[in-house]
Amino acid sequence: MEILGASLRVCVDDLETAVPFYERLAGGRALRFERGGVQVAAVGCFLLMSGPESQLEVLRKVTATIAVEDVDEAHRVLTELGARIVAGPVPTPVGRNLIAMHPDGAVYEYVDRRG
Repeated sequence: MEILGASLRVCVDDLETAVPFYERLAGGRALRFERGGVQVAAVGCFLLMSGPESQLEVLRKVTATIAVEDVDEAHRVLTELGARIVAGPVPTPVGRNLIAMHPDGAVYEYVDRRG
């Protein structure tokens, strides 16, 4: 399994205020979407999230988002290494994802861009 990159997850109170700062910082435009009542903006290596506190409480438990070529392969490798798959794989607006808890207790989201 090849890790293609990682995104830092940032929960913000006001997405509209945060996006211009991160666009300028990262030197690019935000890709925006909504998932489960949470507004999301992907800007460079930052994944900004804003929404109901009940949803953000869950999202804060995920340390980072890790991009991989294929979530199914990630699922296989993670399982072989003793990680526990918490959710997924499931489709997202830009591909598929899964949530895994590593043996050390850290929780990560793995994503691909496959349909």
